[in-house]
This record gives sequence, C-alpha cells and structure tokens, in this order.
Amino acid sequence: MKKSRFTETQMVSILKEAESGLAVNEVCRKHGISPATYYKWKAKYGGLDASELKRIKELEAENAKLKRMFADMALENNALKDLIEKKL
Repeated sequence: MKKSRFTETQMVSILKEAESGLAVNEVCRKHGISPATYYKWKAKYGGLDASELKRIKELEAENAKLKRMFADMALENNALKDLIEKKL
C-alpha cells in the first residue's frame, strides 16, 4: 500500500479547514489533493481531533499486541494439550 504524503494530523487539520467555511474545491486545490481524497478522509477522520486520533492509534497498537499475545498463548495451550494426550 502506498504511503500517504500527509500524516493523519495533517489530514484532520485539512478537514477542519474545510469545516471552518472554506469551499472544498478551494481547500483541495490549496493542498494539492483531489475532492475524492478529501471525501475519503472525511469519511475516515471526520469529526476527530488530533488527541482523539492519537488515542485511537494507541488503542489499535494495544489491540494488535493483545492479539499477538493471545495467539502465542493459544499455540502454547494446544502444544501442552497434545503433550498431555500423548502421555495418557
């Protein structure tokens, strides 16, 4: 997947700029993005502040860590069950 030229905080600030009263076409022209990109960002980041965005990123990172921990524990659990079944 191609990396964006803009960070998420920049995307949120561009959206706030359009919400403050500037025309969408004007904001898109100013920042060099297409209107389709603007509306895609609006669907994803609309209504978020930079602090909320940071918190969401932290939660996603924590969730990924917990998923990896669960997968490791499940594998270990299955290995121990197999070992117990072989001994019995």
